[in-house]
Amino acid sequence: MYKLYYNLLFPFNKWIGGILSLTCLLFINAFFATAETSTIETVENPSVRIKDISKIASLYDIQLRGYGLVVGLNGTGDSSSSAFTIQTVTNMLQRFGISVPGGKFNTKNVAAVIVTADLPFFAKTGSRIDVLVSSIGDAKSLAGGTLLDTPLQAPDEQLYVLAQGPLSVGGFSVSGGAGDNIQKNHPTVGTAPNSGMVLKAPEFKYSDQENLQLVLNEPDFTTATHLVSAVNQWSSQDFGEPIARALDAAVIEIKIPQQSKKDVVTFISKMEKLTLSPDHVAEVVIDERTGTIVVGKDVRISPVAISHGNLSIQIKTEEEISQPEAFSTGETKVISREDLEVQEEKQDMQVIRGGASIDDVVRALNMIGVTSRDMIIILQAIKRAGALHAKLVIM
Repeated sequence: MYKLYYNLLFPFNKWIGGILSLTCLLFINAFFATAETSTIETVENPSVRIKDISKIASLYDIQLRGYGLVVGLNGTGDSSSSAFTIQTVTNMLQRFGISVPGGKFNTKNVAAVIVTADLPFFAKTGSRIDVLVSSIGDAKSLAGGTLLDTPLQAPDEQLYVLAQGPLSVGGFSVSGGAGDNIQKNHPTVGTAPNSGMVLKAPEFKYSDQENLQLVLNEPDFTTATHLVSAVNQWSSQDFGEPIARALDAAVIEIKIPQQSKKDVVTFISKMEKLTLSPDHVAEVVIDERTGTIVVGKDVRISPVAISHGNLSIQIKTEEEISQPEAFSTGETKVISREDLEVQEEKQDMQVIRGGASIDDVVRALNMIGVTSRDMIIILQAIKRAGALHAKLVIM
């Protein structure tokens, strides 16, 4: 009896099993297709941290500058024609009680310089920073020199740093007796590592702040909206309320929760680790000097037809000697014969359909055999024709 039922139902069982197998196969394919699609979307739209695309508005470096002297040069300093160097040395010696009659001395071992530095916002009094030293006279090299104490001031003329120390120059200049000169890098610019002592540091107290402002490195309304959503989603879970709002395309205001005011550093540390997918304007960046082309993934092109051909012109010159007949009064002359040949490489018209991505564009241009230089001209022509929907940036 069981065998009879099995024989009767065997075709149906086989048919049902096939359907189940096909259903499982379709489900597996759909699963991996979905997983593959998600992976591609993650790669094309990577998530970045808030700290990598923005900064706190009130935290910025202070640019400093000062005028000073570099001494101890081996005859490569300013010449006697640099009047400001002589005047500076004279004034310095007078402060030491030394008087030089008429300022007559040789300054070949001294150079007048401008000293610049960036004071980090979190620098503290007593800490040291690097300074950059640049010659403003006619010195040949600053190698081996020592920077004398130079006060560095901000644009508001407040004194922040006092710099003094030996220089490190990554170049040299050697002159030969016959007037030959060999130079590597820039020997008239050097750095003085850890020679700047901070005398005054900017003050900022987080406990006195009700709000913080984040400034996007690249202003964009969509990116600002994504940042606000990421912060509010986090704050709603941890603090029970949204704390972020966008003031414009560049500035996002963050309200410091009451429970975080005692430890704002931890609050900022957690917030700047949040991730989001930034957006940007579609751009095509071209460097004509090096033939470099960088195209964003959002660049799209309307329907356009491209034909590219090379015109080759070759001129050949052949010289022949014209010999007169014997016992005649003629002269022997050289006659030039020129042969002009023009060849034009024929190329088929390549059609790019509307909405094409940059991959399609590059593939189509490679099919007609264009170089980087030619591709620059073609992209400019497509932009002029109104078919390139992106910002064209030429460096």
